[in-house]
Amino acid sequence: MWPLAPKLGIDLGTTKVRVFIKGRGIVVQEPSVVAMNRKGKILFVGEEAKRMLGKTPGTIIARQPLRDGVIADYTTTTAMLRYFIRKALGPFALFKPEVLVCVPAKATNVEKRAVVDAALEAGARKAFPIEEPMAAAIGSGLPIMEPGANVTVDIGGGTTNIAVISLGGIVISDCIRIGGIKMDEAVARYIKREYNLLIGEQTAEDLKVRIGSAYKLPQELKADVPGRDMVTGLPKTITVTSEEIREALMEPVSQIVSRVKVVLEKTPPELAADMVTKGLVLSGGGALLRGLDKLLSLETGLPVVLADDPLSAVAIGTGRALDLLPYLHLDNE
Repeated sequence: MWPLAPKLGIDLGTTKVRVFIKGRGIVVQEPSVVAMNRKGKILFVGEEAKRMLGKTPGTIIARQPLRDGVIADYTTTTAMLRYFIRKALGPFALFKPEVLVCVPAKATNVEKRAVVDAALEAGARKAFPIEEPMAAAIGSGLPIMEPGANVTVDIGGGTTNIAVISLGGIVISDCIRIGGIKMDEAVARYIKREYNLLIGEQTAEDLKVRIGSAYKLPQELKADVPGRDMVTGLPKTITVTSEEIREALMEPVSQIVSRVKVVLEKTPPELAADMVTKGLVLSGGGALLRGLDKLLSLETGLPVVLADDPLSAVAIGTGRALDLLPYLHLDNE
């Protein structure tokens, strides 16, 4: 039986949207991509639209309406949200849902308002924003209502959100607009610079997932990379090593590590002692990069653990937070 007003938690990510329904878990998990014709009519959303990225004819445009974790195209984002909300609830939903939507840490009031307005226009009865690191901490099972430091680092597609949480509120947080997309771009740039080979976004992402790492591997890996030779213009395949991809990823990974250290350095000393024993929790798709936990541990001197379900931690936390709203100190003004 549906409650009178279904409750939805939405992880509105730059690369993926996940919808959590109370009592059912994550029911929608699709790319944040929309395909439309030249007149602006929506043709496909999610998986079908993503398959068109970089492959569309001139009459179809496939785009990601979010950039760096915030709305870049309001109209398209609203249409995408409406599609995912309807898909989550099914065709027989009688009541508009109550929705909690993620925003990056340090999102401006204008950015928060845009997310709330888009959710309301997409069919929500009520909508509230929640900062991603708070949702990630809840979804990772951290005891955020207790006194003491709960440190979370969520590395998504467009942003990395870092926060120290205690007593249901964020003590200090930061957001760097670097995530999986910037890593993919770094890989593509490296291949272009070193091999004069042009590769697409999805090829770069696949290469990062297959052999990418942030720290030296016990056994280094190799992979074949198809692309277009910049000299001849013809298709060509090369072989690259995990050492090369690690070098390519060095810049974005170093920026993430540096920003984590800045947040830790600004944490009040009363909470710093907790970090030594509790460490920090990694979540998000970027957390799955091989060796990133080890690198962060070496750089910060703290224990680093992966969330039980890094990819879904934010969505799960957003859904669970619906029952915690009266107790959370959310800056939603």
